Amino acid sequence: MKTLLVLFLALSASLRAQDAVTLIRQGDVHDVKYEANEALKYYLPAEKLQPGNAELLVKIARQYVFRMTSLSSVAEKLASAKTALSYSERAVKIDPKSCEAQLGIAISLGRMAQLQGNKEKVAASRPIKEAAEKAAKLDPRNDYAWHILGRWHQGIAGANSFLLAIARLVYGDIPEASNEKAVEYFKKATSLRPDRLIHHIELGRTYAQMGKKEEARKLLERGLAMPNTEKDDAETKDRGRKTLASL
Repeated sequence: MKTLLVLFLALSASLRAQDAVTLIRQGDVHDVKYEANEALKYYLPAEKLQPGNAELLVKIARQYVFRMTSLSSVAEKLASAKTALSYSERAVKIDPKSCEAQLGIAISLGRMAQLQGNKEKVAASRPIKEAAEKAAKLDPRNDYAWHILGRWHQGIAGANSFLLAIARLVYGDIPEASNEKAVEYFKKATSLRPDRLIHHIELGRTYAQMGKKEEARKLLERGLAMPNTEKDDAETKDRGRKTLASL
């Protein structure tokens, strides 16, 4: 009787695993198309079957980031970003050596900071940098990890000096940042994935911030000429056009 129970439990576990794999594959079909809400219809049931699957948790977190562009209110977008952060943090607890999970934390915090005030932006700066650095160390070939580090340096280096002074009084020391480091990291990201327009445009925007107009114009025009292939490409091009117009 005990042997039969063991066999039954093993069979049930095997069937659940098969069901989860099928659901994840179905979700993946929508993930590559950036159809976040459709992907979640499969990923969330799969999570109930495999709550300890760190890779799945990262995929779910990604959908909550993707779906932010389709939400109308700041409150809804912020809630979605917070959910993404929660899933990314769970993934890191399960697999601390997952580059994508660490990157998920940096991305989620960054999206949240974009929707919040200066106080929250400053508070998020250190954990964003730390998570991105961990991701880059875990997988030096991950172009987006270097990109996030570039964005961090770009943002802090271009921040209002008065705001930074107040932030240091409230939060203590803020890690040093520079446009030169931003350029270094964006170039690293571009060398790994030259097909991603976001690397070219953000490198161009950094040069613009440095007053290097010719370099900025060249990179911005290059990025703007590239086809949209990823979820945020249209938004990235909007930033690029605004910067180009200001040169």
